[in-house]
Amino acid sequence: MTADPQPGRRRRPRLYALTDGRTAASRHGLTMDTVITAAAGPGHGSLPTEWQEILAMCPSPNGRAVAEIAARMRMRLTPMVVLLGELLERGLIRHRPPLDASETSNVHLLMKIRDNLARL
Repeated sequence: MTADPQPGRRRRPRLYALTDGRTAASRHGLTMDTVITAAAGPGHGSLPTEWQEILAMCPSPNGRAVAEIAARMRMRLTPMVVLLGELLERGLIRHRPPLDASETSNVHLLMKIRDNLARL
């Protein structure tokens, strides 16, 4: 029996298994700063573990940005966009485009974003 090279880390399935072999991003135009929220509450026990993790970390009304979800899941951005596109097509998540430039010039908002990124 061989020892796990990195104890404490569970093995993740291959990315092609998570995305059903898809390699192209969804037609919904998800970008790294698109905000994702779960469309329904908890109780998705029959879904793959990764899907459940995403839904749990994106509660309404705030949700999380695509880049933050990818970072928390330790997954590259492109496969995460493909995975989120599948969740979106199944109606499990909602997406909101990023804020307009006029909304991002708020210094307090920018400081809050900085602080949240620092916690990652």
